[in-house]
Parts: sequence; C-alpha cells; structure tokens
Amino acid sequence: INPGRNAPESRAFGPKIELAAGRNTPKNGICAPRNGLVACFFSSLLVIREVSSSDISDFILRQVPTMSPRRAQLVTAALRSFFRFLFQEGELQVNLALSVPSVADRRLSTIPKYLSPDQVERVLGTCNRQTATGRRDYAILLLLARLGLRAGEVVSLQLDDVDWRAGELLVRGKGLLHDRMPLPVDVGEALTTYLRMDRPPCKTRRVFVCMKAPRSGFAGPSTLTTIVRRALDRADLYPALRGAHVLRHSLATTMLRSGASMNEIGELLRHRNPSTTEIYAKLDFDGLRTLAHPWPSVGGGR
Repeated sequence: INPGRNAPESRAFGPKIELAAGRNTPKNGICAPRNGLVACFFSSLLVIREVSSSDISDFILRQVPTMSPRRAQLVTAALRSFFRFLFQEGELQVNLALSVPSVADRRLSTIPKYLSPDQVERVLGTCNRQTATGRRDYAILLLLARLGLRAGEVVSLQLDDVDWRAGELLVRGKGLLHDRMPLPVDVGEALTTYLRMDRPPCKTRRVFVCMKAPRSGFAGPSTLTTIVRRALDRADLYPALRGAHVLRHSLATTMLRSGASMNEIGELLRHRNPSTTEIYAKLDFDGLRTLAHPWPSVGGGR
C-alpha cells in the first residue's frame, strides 16, 4: 500500500468511520477505542475501491505482532465491522469483511509474566521514601503487590473506601462490583504515612492524586503503568510484561508456588469466572510433572 497520492479520498472516510462508530451495535458498530487503527488502515490506501484482500492481510500481519491477542481480536473485529458498513453503504462492490482474518486467542498458550518475591521487594525498595512522590508511589506499589489490585482499582480508590477500624479496603472492581479486602499491616502503614504527610489538600476524594498542580486524581490506569515501569527500570528489571499487571501476576504465582489452591488465588484476585484463574496452572511445573505418565517402552515391557 502506497500512502499519500490520494490523501483527500482517504481523509473523506473519517466521517464514515465516525458514522459507523455512532451506530455502535453488535451488527455494524465500531467502538471508539478502535477507530484509530481503522483510520490508520484507510489513511494508507490509494483508492478505497481498489483495496484488496492482500492489503488487509499485510496490514494485519504488520499490526498483530505488536498487540496482545485480545487487542488484535478487537482491531480485526473493528475492520470487519467497517468493511461490512462500507459494503452496505455501496462504497464497496465486494464484502471485504469476509477477507479479514480471525485472530486466535489461545488463553493457555502463554505463561504469565511475573517477578520472583525477591524481585518484587527490589521494585518496592526503589521508591525514595524520603520524598512525597516516593512515599505515594510506595503505597501504590504495595497495593498492587500485596493485594493484586488492578491499576484501575487503585486509581478509583476513594478516601471513604478505607475502613481503618475494621482494617478493610473497599475495592471497586470490574462490572461495578465492590469487594471488601483485608488491609495488610505494611499497606495500611504506607497509606497512613502518605495521607498524613504527603497528600495535598484538594477537592477530589480520590486517595491518590497528582503531586503537582492541578491537584486532581490520576487521569487513568496509564499513570500507574508509568509508575511501575519507572520502578522496574530503577530495579534493573525488564520483564516482558511491564505494566501494573505484572505485580498481580507475580502475587498469583507466589501464592501458587506456596501451595495455594486455584480457588484461593481466584478469591484474592476476585475472578468471577474460575476459568480466568486457569492460566496460572501453567506455572505449577512440579504439579504438572506428577500428571505426566512415563512413556511406555518400545518393547511394551511391563
């Protein structure tokens, strides 16, 4: 695909992308977060009516290796929906939605990325607790490492979510579900220090706020990704997974290798579906070996 020569025509499809996104239905909708890559694909075309199945395949092959399986599935679904939309609108003579390949998500094919307990402690130890930012980040990392919270759950924590008398934390999880979790001593101490010494006065009820003006809650989970990545860099650790989720995976892995059951891990991580926890079974190498039977000898001896 050679970009540039017909830029006006490719730009003309911007409104169509928005129109398709506006029809956000299972039949032909395109969710807004995926519009960027759909637009990226069409901005590289010479003439929309000359797009071929090979153009689609080339684009997918370039993009998929840079994404998680789930993300790749969302992108291909968006392309499929938009091609179907163009076909229904008469912009294409052939329904190219049928040419968009499917992306397999073999959930149990990839071992989770994790840190050892010693490495987790190294990450925690990189926070400069002589500074306000360091104490805040230390409290954040402890919530991720000790309770396995998701980044979005830490971001959305409210001051009223901490029950100091009961030693509990209200976690606002996925699907608007709320869970109460015990507050470990070291996590409680780190939160107390941050709230008493460092959290600046501001209108927001969020626990964690920006240390520089404007004083507000974090914009989103990506802020925690940055905090975790900086801590990993300081610890000279470079795991394949470098976001907040690496600490969640690490907690589950440590529990599994300490003898915790899948049910116990699922309860701590608040998995609603037991199959979500199955991915960690791949890490129990010793347990898996006990399930492997010796291969029978060639001679069939007993």
